[in-house]
Amino acid sequence: MSESVKRMASGGADIVVGTHKLLGVAKHFKDLGLVIIDEEHRFGVRQKERLKSLRAEVDVLTLTATPIPRTLNMAMSGLRELSIIATPPARRLSIKTFVMEKRGHVIQEAISRELMRGGQVFYLHNEVKTIDAVAAELAERIPEARIGVGHGQMPKRELETVMNDFYHRQLNILVCTTIIENGIDIPNANTIVIERADKFGLAQLHQLRGRVGRSHRQAYAYLLTPHPKAMTGDAVKRLEAIQAAGELGVGFTLATHDMEIRGAGELLGEEQSGQIQSVGFSLYTELLDRAVRAIREGRTPDLDAPLEPLSQEVNLHVGARIPDDYLPDVHGRLILYKRIANAADDDELDDLRAEVVDRFGPLPEPLKQLFRVTGVKLRMQALGIRRLDLGPGGGKLEFNADTRVNPASIVHLVQTQTATYRLDGATQLRVTRQLPEFDARMDFALGLLDTLADDNAHSRALAG
Repeated sequence: MSESVKRMASGGADIVVGTHKLLGVAKHFKDLGLVIIDEEHRFGVRQKERLKSLRAEVDVLTLTATPIPRTLNMAMSGLRELSIIATPPARRLSIKTFVMEKRGHVIQEAISRELMRGGQVFYLHNEVKTIDAVAAELAERIPEARIGVGHGQMPKRELETVMNDFYHRQLNILVCTTIIENGIDIPNANTIVIERADKFGLAQLHQLRGRVGRSHRQAYAYLLTPHPKAMTGDAVKRLEAIQAAGELGVGFTLATHDMEIRGAGELLGEEQSGQIQSVGFSLYTELLDRAVRAIREGRTPDLDAPLEPLSQEVNLHVGARIPDDYLPDVHGRLILYKRIANAADDDELDDLRAEVVDRFGPLPEPLKQLFRVTGVKLRMQALGIRRLDLGPGGGKLEFNADTRVNPASIVHLVQTQTATYRLDGATQLRVTRQLPEFDARMDFALGLLDTLADDNAHSRALAG
């Protein structure tokens, strides 16, 4: 070690590969430029901060199948770059995962099936005190098995012998602790049984499950649990997530579940968990984005304001819809409704209209009306008008509290056209004109909105 430190200090070593031990001698690097952290989830926050503090210009690349919540939060918030490798090796199959209460006959059947096809089994029992008793019980249940025991408290040579025997297939069942979590690659081992799976973290379960299925053969993972009432709520969520995410390349998906369960942690502190589970990650990021946007605009975030902006409601008393015979697929209609409702401006709405005509043919009258009503809604959104209800006998407009329409223009409209308009409360404009036809109501609505928009633009020009 001392010789390596000297070479690091003198610049004689270009690349240094090491364990956590490097943290103690890191100050001896002559010109450190890049730090690559493999299995990032096994490092603590202080250790990673220590690596980054070695030099202000150091680049850090972290590799992990399941990033810890704090790291994932930084990546998804844009503070760190994120790259996902989701393509599995050729011919690799997903691992079939089963969560069940521990039952002796089920364990015996699962292990016997693997041994009959010439495979090997990891049996994970994470208590050293009772691990030999578990091995003896398995030997009694499955007499034909060749069983070995491996854990971290064994003498080094003995553990090495057991692992070599298992690798060379002299043993076909390895009763072990989480010592196998990383660095074990035995293609012939394609069944793993994990006792008390409820005691493991989500990332740890994913790592342990990854010890099997490393060849082209189908692999199985059995997660044994006590009775559901004996498990915590978070443990149940972890097991549901690991069972649902059985496809290949799901480490990122599992990490997001882990973040929702444990919390995202502190961005500027050392805590790796927090209280995000009380609101959910999507809501958390939306709140964060709203606060950041307000600060960038020089405003104080309004914590009492609704998270979602008030939506516009338009009711022109007409059947504005997508007919079933025009687009028979229910899922397709729902998608199209959502796309029309989410159109950001008139140009996007026109492009969507052209796309629908190209895909499904000329628009029927109800769908034409839906596009026209949506165009009215976009104009209302720009002016800060919450609701427009206009029927054959008239209707009303309802303004947002922060509407961009100049109040003076509304008063002027009421004073000059008393037969058509009158104020109804502080935020409503009543329309008393008879408009029996839809086209007449549409033209009237567009004309009124254009008048309010023109008055608003004229007022801004005078103020400028």
